[in-house]
Amino acid sequence: MEAIGIIPARYGSTRLDGKVLAPIAGKPMIQHVWEQAKKVKILDDLIIAADDERIIDVVKKFGGKAIFTAKEHRSGTDRLTEIANPLEVKVVVNIQADEPMIDPSMVDGVVRTLLDDEELVMATVAKKITAESELTDPNVVKVIVDKNGFAIYFSRAPIPYVRESEPTSSGHSLMFGVGSLFHSPKYKISDATYKHIGMYAYTKDFLFTFTNMPTSSLEKIEKLEQLRVLENGYKIKILETTHDSIGVDTPEDLERVKKILE
Repeated sequence: MEAIGIIPARYGSTRLDGKVLAPIAGKPMIQHVWEQAKKVKILDDLIIAADDERIIDVVKKFGGKAIFTAKEHRSGTDRLTEIANPLEVKVVVNIQADEPMIDPSMVDGVVRTLLDDEELVMATVAKKITAESELTDPNVVKVIVDKNGFAIYFSRAPIPYVRESEPTSSGHSLMFGVGSLFHSPKYKISDATYKHIGMYAYTKDFLFTFTNMPTSSLEKIEKLEQLRVLENGYKIKILETTHDSIGVDTPEDLERVKKILE
């Protein structure tokens, strides 16, 4: 096989338990994700990797393919490896189970990128940020890229920081340095400000290389496992998209998605 899509689906969630089965517009969230991913013709197979029989049952009802995976996996990526291990496949795509608005072109793009360039081992997607609320939201991961389209860094913080003087109400500038006035920073959006959309494609070989790496220091700090890749000297290709997606992490995120899809 050339490529497969895997949707890791965990029932438990710290902030929104059972979110993958949350009803949205008359369907469970996982079904919305599956239906979007099924539109990607380049995928030879699409599998939902579940850790709970309740997810398996729901997937069977809407005609999806689900495989039960070990509950003790630390991340969705570890769940991927359990499914991909016995398969002969070049590219494996991790499609997030809490991204019901994922656009099929994103999946198609990362797969084709890896199949067309054998030197690449990993690819993901980003969109330019236009809303300040996203820039300052720690649940929205930001990424900055180099001139060749590879990730430089991912962060929950606003990056890059736009460093310029801000006029005060009295008309004076607030300057940094000895004797300066200190204030809460006003973050600004720049042309280099991108929102990371958490969907990854890996070559199968690199997927196992990645999961065998020890947890890295920056990964521990930011709670972003893709930083492990950068800290170990590997490159992540970033594909820019104009399509947006909302990761459902909180009840507020769920309500936003419901308003859009309903």
